[in-house]
Amino acid sequence: MVRPAKPSSAEIARGKALIPRIDKVDEVKVERRFWPKVQRSLARIPFADHLLSVWYAARDPQTPAGAKGMMLAALAYFVMPVDAIPDVLVGIGFTDDAAVITAVVATLSAHIRSRHREAARQALTRLARSED
Repeated sequence: MVRPAKPSSAEIARGKALIPRIDKVDEVKVERRFWPKVQRSLARIPFADHLLSVWYAARDPQTPAGAKGMMLAALAYFVMPVDAIPDVLVGIGFTDDAAVITAVVATLSAHIRSRHREAARQALTRLARSED
């Protein structure tokens, strides 16, 4: 049996390990799928303000890498077509997504700034107008 290579002590010492590679994969997926899914689902997402706040915080260069990685993982869960409760189930489809986003907001609230919340409000206003 072949075991995966352990990270070197230099990688661990840098505090980076594999997180940047994982973050990059999540970031690419989120970047491509986030806005189309939000636009398709806006009326069914009661947590849209939190979701968009996390989006803007994750895109902010001032957000620490560890917090950004957790945010991107939560956003990736939101955009992935396969999740614990299928989003097409009316009424409960976004329950799991809401739980993940709520957990990230509760855990990382210090990194979700007022500017992120304001950008989220403005985006929701623009999206609501475009639906009319």
